[in-house]
Amino acid sequence: MKDIFDLLGRVLLSFIFFFEAYDYFAFEQLNRQAMTIYGLTWNQDFFLYAAILLLVLGGLMILLGYRMRLGAILLLIYWVPLTFVVHDFWTEAVGTEEYRLQSLFFMKNLAIMGGLLLAATHVSGRWRLRRLFATTRV
Repeated sequence: MKDIFDLLGRVLLSFIFFFEAYDYFAFEQLNRQAMTIYGLTWNQDFFLYAAILLLVLGGLMILLGYRMRLGAILLLIYWVPLTFVVHDFWTEAVGTEEYRLQSLFFMKNLAIMGGLLLAATHVSGRWRLRRLFATTRV
């Protein structure tokens, strides 16, 4: 049962990163406008494509259970600055709808960071890429 929950947890955790990478790619122009709003006007192409690369690569590493520590670190390199720049609820007036929304998103991202820290210290179970290669005759 532990191996099934390990695999399910890796699938669920990695899904948000794949979805965000898809969103960055599919809505590239809207994301560029958001970057401009948040003051990131220098070299937007580099930051946008680097974010997509970090999200896809880190998400794959978590999903496949291959070098999960490195995958979690790659995702944290992206996720920590994003959380503090985009979801800065402390700049909003207390009690407003925007304050409530941004504080919820901020706390959600903190929980995801906690999951990534757990993944960085965790060895995946039976269904991981490295173990499949070790037990398969080619």
